[in-house]
Amino acid sequence: MRERRDMATRRSNAQLDVTEDADPFVGFQVDPDRHKGRRVKGRGTRSNRAGRFESYQREAVDDGWNVDFDEEELPPLRTSVQEEKSRTIITRNDSPDISFDRSINPYRGCEHGCVYCFARPTHAYMGLSAGLDFETKLFAKPEAATQLRKELSAPGYRPKAIAIGTNTDPYQPIERRYQLMPAILDVLIETGHPVGIVTKSNLILRDLDRLKALNERNLVKVALSVTSLDNTLSRRLEPRAASPQKRLEAIEKLSEAGIPTCVMVAPIIPALNDEEVEAILAAAYDAGAREAGTILLRLPNEVNALFQEWLLKHYPDRYRHVMNVLRSMRGGKDYDSRSGHRMRGNGPYADILHKRMAVACRNLGYATRRTRLALKHFKPPECEVAQLSLF
Repeated sequence: MRERRDMATRRSNAQLDVTEDADPFVGFQVDPDRHKGRRVKGRGTRSNRAGRFESYQREAVDDGWNVDFDEEELPPLRTSVQEEKSRTIITRNDSPDISFDRSINPYRGCEHGCVYCFARPTHAYMGLSAGLDFETKLFAKPEAATQLRKELSAPGYRPKAIAIGTNTDPYQPIERRYQLMPAILDVLIETGHPVGIVTKSNLILRDLDRLKALNERNLVKVALSVTSLDNTLSRRLEPRAASPQKRLEAIEKLSEAGIPTCVMVAPIIPALNDEEVEAILAAAYDAGAREAGTILLRLPNEVNALFQEWLLKHYPDRYRHVMNVLRSMRGGKDYDSRSGHRMRGNGPYADILHKRMAVACRNLGYATRRTRLALKHFKPPECEVAQLSLF
């Protein structure tokens, strides 16, 4: 393959400029043969297409020469993390179909590798791919807690619940090393600021004492996303996230500690995991969850092609059915980004899904009202003021 030989040459020429964990093939489609070995074990997507803002894309093409190419020369897809400093840590939004107006994301990218993740297209703003780059080239914000303290002390700040984990998971594997969440929670405890956390990881149990301290003043609630109870499907969809059983165990321990706990049956993928809605709700209720929510599969921008590629690989027999049902809920399109439509879809199939969800929640005894977190405890942090010198 001419393109692949060229890439190998560029790799050898640029060896001095490439770190051990770097992948010099950014923007190229990954050869499917690489997925047969351990190089991409635990990765969700099959390709690394260039982002939508890039001026050109490249793809390896067989030119018919059948030249042997040593697969061992290809670099392994290791996870690399780059630290970044951001001017702000609290992100604002005014979307009418989102229940919060501010959020914190300690990381960009997510090693969980969920193929359906609607946050994947955000990597295009970094000049990276929404595919394998999103789950292997990560960004951490080590000064997140310091920046949070500064923003909470700003004159005129008015508290409302901060959502954490709405874009990428704050308890993804690299959190074990960076430990950004304990410092963030400490600031929230000190200031009496309410927070809602969404995760797929049982690593949240590490911070159980801090969550208890917040809950003493009704300042926290936690949502665990459970996409499927089928280990095989879950591993394919979310290769580096905690197993379904571990998530249910996390729900159980959080609820035993008195933390208000919600289960998110999300995303619902027709003809793939929609038949599990009632089973997931029942298992989560038995574990202690008392609130529930759901979101229909979203396929914005690059996620559409990545998901369809994944679907053809793992469930080719269901490909047409899954996509046709999705289009029936999106007005004939793969995705409808309009507020009020993107989360739930429209049409008979969407209505049936939400009625099933409502009936199951009512029969199991899930709360009909969301937990409202307290705002009265907020006290701006005291920021250090540098003393001015007379000289």
